[in-house]
Amino acid sequence: MIYSKVVGIGSFVPEKILTNEELCNIVDTSDEWITSRTGIKERRIAEDGLTTSDIAAAAAKKAIKISGLNPQDIELILVGTVTPDMIFPSTSCIVQNKLGLKNAAAFDISAGCSGFIYSLSVADSFIKSGKYKNVLVIGADLLSRITDYADRSTCVLFGDGGGAVVLTANAENNRGILSTHMHSEGGHNETLMLKAGGSLMPASIISVNNGEHYIKMKGAELFKYAVNYLRDVAEEAMESNNFKPEDIDLFVPHQANVRIIEATAKKLRFPMKKVFVNVEKYGNTSSGSIPIALDEAYSSGRIKESSVVLIDAIGAGLTWASSIIRW
Repeated sequence: MIYSKVVGIGSFVPEKILTNEELCNIVDTSDEWITSRTGIKERRIAEDGLTTSDIAAAAAKKAIKISGLNPQDIELILVGTVTPDMIFPSTSCIVQNKLGLKNAAAFDISAGCSGFIYSLSVADSFIKSGKYKNVLVIGADLLSRITDYADRSTCVLFGDGGGAVVLTANAENNRGILSTHMHSEGGHNETLMLKAGGSLMPASIISVNNGEHYIKMKGAELFKYAVNYLRDVAEEAMESNNFKPEDIDLFVPHQANVRIIEATAKKLRFPMKKVFVNVEKYGNTSSGSIPIALDEAYSSGRIKESSVVLIDAIGAGLTWASSIIRW
């Protein structure tokens, strides 16, 4: 049996911090209102000129260094993102060039906030098939670039950042990705969307004036879907591996909203001490959320050798996904 083992991990967030207090000067809100509803205290905002590929490359560079692999050893690059540098070429190709990964094929995956786990699943399939041995998986987004800071319901939620892992084929023991699980429901597409900029509504003076290039979200509907789908896909992962909640060492969910995290953990019978939460520092960074959290959990010692880690996410599409990794 071949497993996709995590041999390197890294993350990167911009230096600029936007606090709740600072948001109060931009939109009609308060620190108490934001914190009580989301758990978020601050988020990182990319400075002018910083791109998704910059964040992705910085995180990937750290992950490759930790892996001990040479750049030429990387055979495939996958970038989960909804904020690519441009429509084309892909952000993954731009990252390839920035890091000199000349032997790697590269493509992006758009699955909203589930983008990192979707990318992880694709990488795992390529490794298990024997097609590739070493794969770089990145999740990175600059949501501040598509956030309307006059919309209190969304601007308090989102931030910028990204993370990366290097996977390598491992046949020596059962350490690595044990399983991945992906789902989607296009019928809920209007729950979370960015309407303009594609073939449906090309950029125009009208689309810009109408604010169609900003995130639109139906928060109450999304909350309902999120808690149920995240519970279901986490249970699917545990059942697939004959695990019970007590067999999971750490649950690392998508960092969208602390109320969603707490409600999901309760449904799964996970005590909060077994759940990794850093949403208060970064807000929702979409595809960057889980790899940033994994990097912090690993760096702080909450993920150790042979730790069993459960991750799950829900995003625009709707998409939702999970994975269990034995570190």
